[in-house]
Amino acid sequence: MSFAPKTGPRPARRWKLLLAYGALAALGFGLGTAAKPGEPAAPSGIEERIRRAIETVRSESAVDPDAGVAVDAAAPRGVAPSPEPEGDPDGGLPDWRRLPAADPAGGSGRAVVIVEIEDIIDMGLAAFVRRAISSNQDAAAIVFDINTPGGRVDAATAIRDAIMDAPVALRTVAFVNPRAISAGAFISLACDLIFIAEGGSIGAATPIAIGGGGEAEAVDEKMVSYFRTEMATTARAKGRRGDIAEAMVDADIEIEGVTPAGKLLTLDTAGALRHGIADARAADLDDVLSKLALGGAERRVLGLNWAEELARILTHPILSGLLMSIGVLGILIELYQPGFGLPGIVGLTCLAVFFAGHLVVHMAGWEELLLFAAGVILLFVEVFVTPGFGVVGILGVLLIVGSLVFSLSGMPLEVAFDTGLLTTAVSRVLISLGGSIALFFAALAILPRTRVRNRLVLSAAIDSTAAGGVEGEALAEVLAQGLTGVAESFLRPAGIARFGERRIDVVSEGDFIEQGAKVVIVRTAGNRVVVREER
Repeated sequence: MSFAPKTGPRPARRWKLLLAYGALAALGFGLGTAAKPGEPAAPSGIEERIRRAIETVRSESAVDPDAGVAVDAAAPRGVAPSPEPEGDPDGGLPDWRRLPAADPAGGSGRAVVIVEIEDIIDMGLAAFVRRAISSNQDAAAIVFDINTPGGRVDAATAIRDAIMDAPVALRTVAFVNPRAISAGAFISLACDLIFIAEGGSIGAATPIAIGGGGEAEAVDEKMVSYFRTEMATTARAKGRRGDIAEAMVDADIEIEGVTPAGKLLTLDTAGALRHGIADARAADLDDVLSKLALGGAERRVLGLNWAEELARILTHPILSGLLMSIGVLGILIELYQPGFGLPGIVGLTCLAVFFAGHLVVHMAGWEELLLFAAGVILLFVEVFVTPGFGVVGILGVLLIVGSLVFSLSGMPLEVAFDTGLLTTAVSRVLISLGGSIALFFAALAILPRTRVRNRLVLSAAIDSTAAGGVEGEALAEVLAQGLTGVAESFLRPAGIARFGERRIDVVSEGDFIEQGAKVVIVRTAGNRVVVREER
């Protein structure tokens, strides 16, 4: 993977753009067919489960103060290639890894940005880091004060990308204070310099899944392989040892003199300094700035703004799932009742809030919004204009599902597919859609015959007067072709019309007919009465 500043769209964006163009083509097809007449806040339960799972991994480690490493038991499978040398064989370091010379002015007249990375790492934090870097490119340095047990892989990847793409003139610094576990280690390795507090720890970055009881579970080898490569490449790009970064992810990596096979690597302060992962020890933030010759610089301490705080809530798996379910349920109800009312407003509002939260954290973009809008339009075309449910409706459903899935995946499409994150996103969307459909039909079955239910179900079947009072008489013999009446409900395309004293279930030829419009019978077939608007 290249870590150069991006000069073009990411692969995922290219895929989404292709799908968006496909959506426009499908929309055009649907409209052409129609022309024919016939989905940080206070720690939640899930966040607590993530924390407990990560702590389980850490609690199984035993620290060796002499070696400066903490290890975790696992079954050995292989040995890493020959270990890389510690540091540059010539004794040099990249320019960004060198501590600056003492500055008598202490950086006076310059600015340093302080960003705290604490607690669980999520997508709201990723948006915050992007903003901190993009809005402070004139600063001398940006210091990430890190104390985290880890968090989401996609969020950590987004933060790493933002740090790696920072301008060369903006020195990025990680202060491990006191721990950078899992995703925290990944973020630290992306920085130009790493300072570590006494008693600190960095590593234990193997991806984990959360079991039903909050226990840590093994993930697919594809995910381990992906994250191991990301860690190693990030470390090497900053002049650090890639093999040590790999050993933090994969317990099967063996490095002679550092960690045996079967042990997951976590470095303490001494070990991180000895093996070149950390650059210097620091007692506190003041000590970090002093070593950077920025003790007298202006400090810009940044915090999350209201949009990022809100986005952390809205992108929570539980709340985003509820927003999807309620949004789809509202659309379902609106498609099956006359007019446009409260259910449609609530549904579209929930989906708008869902996409707004994911837009803020860059999990969704305009491509996802375009796919969703095209899907909704195709569904309305299918319901209001073309009779039955065919290709246009199926395309609409697929586009809506696709837009929601892409908004939840949070990683490039091919990576999400290979690591199983795409499957997880698909499962979440299908569960939400299934819940919406189940609630819809449950409402039809449970609700009493109130005005609300009658708006959802056309229950006014042909009564005895509709048959002219003659039992078994064919409807065609009672209602002659050309007979005129009035639409008592919206015909979309089915509804109710009144012909004299008779209220009849009718269906239009495919056109949407307003309530109160005059209609004329075109033909009858058994109990099926086809009408069109009288002109």
